[in-house]
Amino acid sequence: MSFWNGQRVLVTGGGGFIGSHLVEHLVANGAQVRTFVRYNSRGDIGLLSLLPPEIRSHIEVVAGDLRDLNAVKATLDEVDYLFHLGALIAIPYSYLHPAEVIETNILGTMNVLLAARDAGTQRIIHTSTSEVYGTALSVPIDESHPLQGQSPYSASKIGADKIVESFYCAYNTPVVTVRPFNTFGPRQSARAVIPTIITQALTNCTVHLGNLDSRRDMTYVLDTVKGFIKAAEAPGVVGETFNLGAGSEIRIGDLAKMIISLTGRPVKIVVDPTRMRPEKSEVQRLLSDNQLAKEKLGWAPQTSLTDGLKQTIDWVSGHLERYQIGDYQI
Repeated sequence: MSFWNGQRVLVTGGGGFIGSHLVEHLVANGAQVRTFVRYNSRGDIGLLSLLPPEIRSHIEVVAGDLRDLNAVKATLDEVDYLFHLGALIAIPYSYLHPAEVIETNILGTMNVLLAARDAGTQRIIHTSTSEVYGTALSVPIDESHPLQGQSPYSASKIGADKIVESFYCAYNTPVVTVRPFNTFGPRQSARAVIPTIITQALTNCTVHLGNLDSRRDMTYVLDTVKGFIKAAEAPGVVGETFNLGAGSEIRIGDLAKMIISLTGRPVKIVVDPTRMRPEKSEVQRLLSDNQLAKEKLGWAPQTSLTDGLKQTIDWVSGHLERYQIGDYQI
């Protein structure tokens, strides 16, 4: 019998990319899943709408705003496990609207922690990001690497991580922090680099990108989800932080060439200055040390970059209508 059979689980941000895959996994393994999504007047539940009907019918969806403590408290009634993924995550958007990003990511996380503390939730899995490390000062990056707020988004996540740390120290709140590196896979929006490349490579003669020389550690989404699951299940890891990265890096220009090759189309790469980030804000290199997750969670990525890209290309090619191809998404 699955560990999750009958467990009552709340996922904030369940309508997002990683969140929707996590919700799908939990339901498939017998959990009773409630998910908190940001309210909109259209009743749009995000990527949860793409889940199979037999999965979607078992999900309780609650709409609200993480900045509203009462709304968050109302969702935590009789919840055993909480996965906190709800956040504003787009770096370019954080340049335009830093206050909204900071309020949602820091105040929203505090509200989640207050509500979970008072509700007696058994374990909280908090989602950090590799962006908190900034440009690598040493590689591979382990969990003790200095934190550098090179964008309002990364600064907001550093703040959220520290609020989580403080609740563990001050209230013994049962939190575990997971720090995904660059996750990719089916359902991801063109806000991220891999869908940006794929959509253009499948339909245009050119792929427009910003910085081609930055390097990233790419992890397939189902591997990332397994890391979240392991962090919730593993004994003796409360209060700790774990990198969820593949432990390998690739230059963005080489990643684009790899994707173009997999599509089999004659496409050229064009550097678009409008897609460049401010010089001091650009994170040039991210390469994870995932040894701690291997040792304490028993987690390691299983999907190669090539296999993950093939699956992502197949999904995107069947859902091109979801993308505004060629537009710079923030």
